[in-house]
Amino acid sequence: MSPRLAARSSRTEQNRPEQNTAESGMSFLLLKVRRPCLSSLSTLFLRRLSTALPHVYGDKYETSSSSSSFIHPTSIVHPNAIIGQGVSVGPFCTIGSAAKLGDGCLLYPSSHIFGNTELGDHCILMTGAVVGDDLPGQTVFGCNNIIGHHAVVGVKCQDMKYKSGDECFLDVGNNNEFREHVSIHRSSKSGDRTVWGCCAKVSLFFPEDISIFVKLSLFRFLTRIKNNQVIGDNNLIMGSCHIAHDCKIGNYNIFANNTLLAGHVVVEDYTHTAGAIVIHQFCHIGSHSFIGGGSVVSQDVPKYSMVAGERAVLRGLNLEGLRRRGFNVTEIKSLRTAYRKIFMPVDAHAVGFEERLTEVEQDEELGHIPAVCSMLQSIRDSFAENRRGICRFRQWSGS
Repeated sequence: MSPRLAARSSRTEQNRPEQNTAESGMSFLLLKVRRPCLSSLSTLFLRRLSTALPHVYGDKYETSSSSSSFIHPTSIVHPNAIIGQGVSVGPFCTIGSAAKLGDGCLLYPSSHIFGNTELGDHCILMTGAVVGDDLPGQTVFGCNNIIGHHAVVGVKCQDMKYKSGDECFLDVGNNNEFREHVSIHRSSKSGDRTVWGCCAKVSLFFPEDISIFVKLSLFRFLTRIKNNQVIGDNNLIMGSCHIAHDCKIGNYNIFANNTLLAGHVVVEDYTHTAGAIVIHQFCHIGSHSFIGGGSVVSQDVPKYSMVAGERAVLRGLNLEGLRRRGFNVTEIKSLRTAYRKIFMPVDAHAVGFEERLTEVEQDEELGHIPAVCSMLQSIRDSFAENRRGICRFRQWSGS
């Protein structure tokens, strides 16, 4: 290489860092000039991206006390709130002072948690969801619950008898999904208060070898469940459903869109409601039952049965539901025989309803079948004091 070319190459290498510095400075200026000009759509996209990928932007945004959690800078989180590990809080969320969030919870943009509210691990609040209320009492969720878009859960009831200042509660189990625009209210009155000095009474109900802390926890749960709004596990509550105050919902239930439950309704397990139904207050819906679309239920629905109609009447057994739940052929056949003897007699006027129930109970073939006994007990319970009786049944002929 000639001396002239070598000198030119040396000067180029010396000037290269200055050029890099100038180029980076120019890029920074261009970014500063262009950044305010971002469209609202681009800004929204970036916010969604930052929410979906918090670990990418973690060095730019504020984090909670747990290094693995993420809180968007536009969200308002009270310093007294308890945030678990791995929690992600999106933009414009609100978390109140008494809130407790378990590990792995996810809050989408504009979701809010108020009052004394506890979320178990891995709960999800979709955009616009509101959970809890600044009222005396508490809203408690188990694990793996999903609260859908603009759902309102655990707020003040609409009972005119509710007195301002009374404690009210909502207890939700695990693995429930509440879809968009669902509304679920707290109880209308406080449950029995747990007194920490009641160890003697607690010992009467539980074995002596159980820890006193376990006894007190169980006793507290049992006394609170008496008057609380309670929802069990693995329920699917579809869009725009309403569950009013003081309801008791069991496990593995499916409520289709616009299912409306009035106050004090009890729903057992594995029930299925079609869309746009209304259930009168204080009604009991038995396990494995089905309610047809557009029905108005004003009385109890016995176990294993199917009702439908503007004023719901018994339409038979929920045979398809029983097969899906694993009932064997013998059980289904026995239930059909018992149902026909009770609700479809050859001569409805010859023997009264009570006599037909007694006849089935004393039947040698049917009386020992657990499913039949459970259905009979469900019917008898509906005629107890302060109950509404069962839905009307047609006087069909068994011939």
